[in-house]
Amino acid sequence: MELCQPSDQVAKLIAGRRTVFQLADEGLPVIRLNRLHGSAEEREAFIAELRVTLHDHGFFYLVDHGVSKALVDEMVAATRKFFALPEEDKMEIAMISSARFRGYNRVGMELTGGQQDWREQVDFDREEEAPEIGPDSPAWMRTMGPNQWPSAMPELRDVVTRYQEEMTRVSLDLLRAIALALGQDEDFFDPMFSSGPRQHMKILRYPGLTQTASSQGVGAHKDGGLITILLQGLPGLRVQRHDGVWIPAPPVAGSFIVNTGELLEMATDGFVRADVHAADVPPEGTQRFSIPFFLGASHDGTVPVIELPEDLKRSARGVSTDPDNPMLREVGANHLKARLRSHPDVAQRHYPDLVRAKQA
Repeated sequence: MELCQPSDQVAKLIAGRRTVFQLADEGLPVIRLNRLHGSAEEREAFIAELRVTLHDHGFFYLVDHGVSKALVDEMVAATRKFFALPEEDKMEIAMISSARFRGYNRVGMELTGGQQDWREQVDFDREEEAPEIGPDSPAWMRTMGPNQWPSAMPELRDVVTRYQEEMTRVSLDLLRAIALALGQDEDFFDPMFSSGPRQHMKILRYPGLTQTASSQGVGAHKDGGLITILLQGLPGLRVQRHDGVWIPAPPVAGSFIVNTGELLEMATDGFVRADVHAADVPPEGTQRFSIPFFLGASHDGTVPVIELPEDLKRSARGVSTDPDNPMLREVGANHLKARLRSHPDVAQRHYPDLVRAKQA
């Protein structure tokens, strides 16, 4: 398999450094997060390699991240246990009951690109009190509030909350490194979290392929937030390179797969890639579990325009656009738009005013 190599233009940014741009056998770069806190030389080399990765890949394996194997194993075990519950116990927290798009969905209930995703899942986000909604409140405020938790598995709340906190720690650490790689102060992104980071997370089960199943585990898409950190079991994830070629991104022991989202692509005028990716349904007789965490900016904020250094600005490609799904700089409005598209049943029940307005 041909490996993705840094573009000549961006590779010049790390010329002269005695570092190796490491790629996994699967073709994605490997980033060692602990080098951010190493010697000055290690830190400088790390930032240079991250800069190349952000421009040319958008996806990479993250290792030496400091997340304990015990917590990872606990989260995986909890995921398996939840999906093994009887149907009625899972449906107790059905997403259709939540205007906040939190809770359980049966296989095929979420859409990507208008097509069914063949997976069952539970969505969580930042645990918080529901805000007071007035006549002039923006619609996205309705997505804020508490999660749904299953009474048949009370321990799920504790492990999910601890896992969210660890993923938030890693994400914010990585975001500080991204700021440095873009020629900014490391606290550049802090204002985007004025009311706290969004901590959207899913636990997913992809049942094995049968004659009645779609082969689309999740359809081709870009993630809409800042950073996604994925823990996956069996292979199934595919990533589309900038030349249109799809490559597999199978799990690597001890690592997470990280990808940058559309908010970073917008903020950098396309210098940072937000790559298209998809997941396939596993073979018949198997099942695939995965746990993505999506770090998002505060919903009451807007996406900044980063004034890149001149040498990086020349490599900015502009923001890719989808006329059927335009990106908005208002973070909360952008989040709500994506959720309404993905979950039309929730939209019909809890946002009939917005549905009618779109149809008018």
